[in-house]
Amino acid sequence: MLLVSGGVSAALGALLLPILRRHGARQYILGYVREHRDKSGTPTMGGLSFVAAVAVCAVLFGLYADRHTVVAITFGGACTAVGFLDDFLKFRLRRNLGLRAWQKVVFQVVIALFAGIYCVQNELTVLHIPFANRSFDIGIWMLPLTAFVFLATVNCVNLTDGLDGLAASVSFWYFAAFAALLTMKGGHALAGLCLLLCGALAGYLILNTYRASVFMGDTGSLGLGGFAAAIAAFSGNLLYVAVIGIMFVCSGISVILQVIYYKRTRKRIFLMAPLHHHFQKKGYSESKIAYVYSLITAVAGLLSLAFVQ
Repeated sequence: MLLVSGGVSAALGALLLPILRRHGARQYILGYVREHRDKSGTPTMGGLSFVAAVAVCAVLFGLYADRHTVVAITFGGACTAVGFLDDFLKFRLRRNLGLRAWQKVVFQVVIALFAGIYCVQNELTVLHIPFANRSFDIGIWMLPLTAFVFLATVNCVNLTDGLDGLAASVSFWYFAAFAALLTMKGGHALAGLCLLLCGALAGYLILNTYRASVFMGDTGSLGLGGFAAAIAAFSGNLLYVAVIGIMFVCSGISVILQVIYYKRTRKRIFLMAPLHHHFQKKGYSESKIAYVYSLITAVAGLLSLAFVQ
């Protein structure tokens, strides 16, 4: 699975790159991110390659036989579509702003609520507690919890996508840990989807590691967030998102803290938010930041697995 999805993703990425260049699908860099000024004009929407690879390989490996996997792919695809629309408007209008913030929120809320409704209607209401080997059936409360985690995950993954190879490499280890977790918990069919995502991301990273030839754009980051949340929700492992996806959480919390603190004091906690930009301002290279983020994610995954019985 890993090799096939990786090969398909790499091939699609190589085919997609000249198309993106030809049609002017390029990233417009925000003026205040000085370290990224020379990246302006880099092709974006590269996330299409690994999302398409996952969809194609899911057919090849028969994953569509499992309903929850099909729905997870559907939700991941829905988030990808929102991101694609955002990216399309950016390069069409030649600016860094695509969809308005409220428009993206509306789309995401609708998707998140449908995910919660799906969990309740299909009795996917058992919640596994990390490190405790205990589970609780929370019934109807799964709906708001799923919606909240869905929204948080999609946006936190999106915020993590700010350096070459960062979101893709962290997501690789996130899905690798979830694949192992689901296998240890009884061989859940969604483990296969996690493996496809790992392979597809590995193939995509060929073009995305420093210096990146293509960015995933919101097309990829929102899609990854959708896949991450859907897999966690439909397998009853929503709480593991905050553990294995600790670096996604750090990205989101750093922005929230920065905004709240600045509004109250007109001072900043971090040199720049999200957190990876703070480290970049401190002089750390993009490659080193991506490596450390990935390492922490891998360690968090291993710690989670160590307590599974």
